Amino acid sequence: MSQSKRIAILMLGGARRVSLAEHLIADGRRMGYEVEIFSYELNAEVPIASVGKIVIGRRWKDADVVDHLVQTIREHRIDIVLPFVDGAISIASECKRQLPEVFIPVSPEEIAVAMYDKALAAEMFAQAGIAIPTTYNTEQCSYPAIAKPRFGSASKGITVLENESQLRELSHPEDYLIQEYIGHREEYTVDCYVSQAGEPLYIVPRLRIDVVGGEVAQTRTCRIEQLIESSRDIIMAIPFRGPITIQFIRDLDNDRYLLMEINPRLGGGVVCSMHAGAPLSEYLFKESKGIGVEECKDWKDNLFITRYFKEVVFHGK
Repeated sequence: MSQSKRIAILMLGGARRVSLAEHLIADGRRMGYEVEIFSYELNAEVPIASVGKIVIGRRWKDADVVDHLVQTIREHRIDIVLPFVDGAISIASECKRQLPEVFIPVSPEEIAVAMYDKALAAEMFAQAGIAIPTTYNTEQCSYPAIAKPRFGSASKGITVLENESQLRELSHPEDYLIQEYIGHREEYTVDCYVSQAGEPLYIVPRLRIDVVGGEVAQTRTCRIEQLIESSRDIIMAIPFRGPITIQFIRDLDNDRYLLMEINPRLGGGVVCSMHAGAPLSEYLFKESKGIGVEECKDWKDNLFITRYFKEVVFHGK
């Protein structure tokens, strides 16, 4: 097959993204491309090995991780690099700077760093005039409040504080973002894709119905214009690029939507938006080839997915 018809995708921490990889392969075939999946992992025995090739890599904090990734990208003639975990986003941004010929659709490194730190992100959102839950400090706090690790992910380490004594029990309160706790709520994810020119190409809100281990297990698309317009305003205010995942909370007692956080990468539930018609694969493939793309607003409302576990078997030698 000619190189122009081959697209090699390197997932950074794509261990469990089998369904998404299958979508990319099938969509590529329909567009006339042969898609090869690679995934950069610490362990060869991960589910993505069922559809792709595993590259044993470094930890995101290792001093030589960027050098090793650049070598990997060149060795396997990678066309597209996609981070799937928070720690890989700034690493991908650095690779993008060093390898301008490779399509790495991530936001600038300073944005990636700010979004990784929940406290810095909250400051950036407030400065941009984006509505977020009331943010407290250790000297001025109303209860109940919620304490989120500044550098946490997948809802790990989150604590609901009922009183001041529980706040004082936090070992390092400066390592938390402390905000008002909204008990009567709904949570929404908005899957977005921002072109390399900064244009929002799709904005698809989803209701998070069931979450397991911080990742959505059941979700439904919802054409809520307020969320769509708020997401568009956010994209125009902050220079994101590529796939991003915006998390909102709806305060049901006061009927308001508030921004919780933004992950400048693909979320695990983006397959729901793809089933609904968001042309993620098309955008990735065309932008990687320098082909123009058009905005998609015609996605299916009220499309529901439920996800399940499936085993991948590795036979020992």
